[in-house]
Amino acid sequence: MEEIVNRVANSVLQVFDLEDYYPEGPRFSIDVSQWLYEGLVLREKDFREQLKNHNWETYKDGFVALSCSTDAIVPAWAFMLITAYLEPVAKNVFWGTIPQMEIGLYQEILQKLDYSSYQDKPVIIKGCSRKPVPQEVYVLATQKLMPVAKSIMFGEACSAVPVYKRK
Repeated sequence: MEEIVNRVANSVLQVFDLEDYYPEGPRFSIDVSQWLYEGLVLREKDFREQLKNHNWETYKDGFVALSCSTDAIVPAWAFMLITAYLEPVAKNVFWGTIPQMEIGLYQEILQKLDYSSYQDKPVIIKGCSRKPVPQEVYVLATQKLMPVAKSIMFGEACSAVPVYKRK
């Protein structure tokens, strides 16, 4: 009987799994319109009082996306004030939707990574994940890997799609 050899494990192919960089923690969305008069008008005194009385511990160790679902014109300082309340308890605060926040989280992480271990090697950006990886993040990962990788593929080792090959 012939021994089964895992050629992928023995190859120089490097797997870049974006799921490995997924920041763990709960996600929260705060709609500022809940604190506006009729969802549209910011009355400063009332707004500040509502923020003061809000339970900010709800967001402990989480990632928070701030937005406004109505057509209200909300001054920048309102989001800044909410951020000041969240900063001591949340891991990070973003302006935008949760999907936009996911992109921002990955951008921060991928900007700080050391890509030298992929230098002159074939790299496969893993395609299947159990955690949410936005499409924009695959684009960013490709941009970050192109200057160092010999080649980039997408998918799984058994069925990879070629994306880039250095000339």
